[in-house]
Amino acid sequence: MQVRESQKGWQRRGEQLCRQLDVTLAPWLVASVEHVGSTAVPGLAAKPITDVQAAVLELECADTIADVVAPFGWHLVPAELDARPWRRLLVQVVDEHRAAHLHLLPAGSARWSEQLAFRDALRADPVLVHRYADLKRTLAAQHAADREAYTAGKAGFVRSVLERSSPRRK
Repeated sequence: MQVRESQKGWQRRGEQLCRQLDVTLAPWLVASVEHVGSTAVPGLAAKPITDVQAAVLELECADTIADVVAPFGWHLVPAELDARPWRRLLVQVVDEHRAAHLHLLPAGSARWSEQLAFRDALRADPVLVHRYADLKRTLAAQHAADREAYTAGKAGFVRSVLERSSPRRK
């Protein structure tokens, strides 16, 4: 796993992907698709994988959505492999590498709001961006072959940012 310096094209790619998915997934969406994750934050080092999230009425539509987006290189991760019951995950593969993740989330879910709050907090604070980039580089070096450990290592930082940005805590 490699964390790379921010690329100018990452935000543009995220915006394009959101527009494409807004059209393709229109029958199931209850909100516009959002570019989230590290590539959505200008200047943030990241793995070069575009994360987007889509709010749907119910996660049971995942199999149908997977069929619709399969021609574009998307693959539904089996729920038991993802082990996150609050979402369904699709991975877009390009040239045998992960290019994007599509997180299907129930409309109105806490996770939807948290992803946006975290992204927006980073976009608003260059110091947070720097601290998060340092953490990501350290974790990537420590857990180069363990994606789950890398993700778990970021949890405390993410939680602290969300607690600071929550209107209830201000």
